[in-house]
Formats: sequence, C-alpha cells, structure tokens
Amino acid sequence: MKNTDNSQSMFADYPDVVSVENLMEMLQIGKVLAYKLIDAKKVKAIKIGREYKITKESVIKLINGD
Repeated sequence: MKNTDNSQSMFADYPDVVSVENLMEMLQIGKVLAYKLIDAKKVKAIKIGREYKITKESVIKLINGD
C-alpha cells in the first residue's frame, strides 16, 4: 500500500488522464516502448480519434506490478 502512495505522489503533477507523451515522460521510456505497453494491454488506454488516453491509475498499477 505504501508503494501506491509513493507512486501517486510521484505523479501528482500529472492529470488523471494522460497522453502517450506523458506516459513516456512518466516512465522515462521511448515512443516505441510506450506503444508496446499499450498494445500488450500492460497499460489501459482508450483511443479517441488519433490519440490514446491513458489513466494515471493504470500507470501506477504498472509500476507497482498489479
């Protein structure tokens, strides 16, 4: 549980729904890996038009191994 609190405070400056660019910044990864995480459904994302929208909660779950 403490890990979750730590991750939430780490990403406090980000909105609840983030873009692929935000995901890349949050995890310090490249574009290819970001899209691989989305395609593999490791991060929950919804495609709206041409852009993916990702919940900050799903990024935190990925980091915590949930």
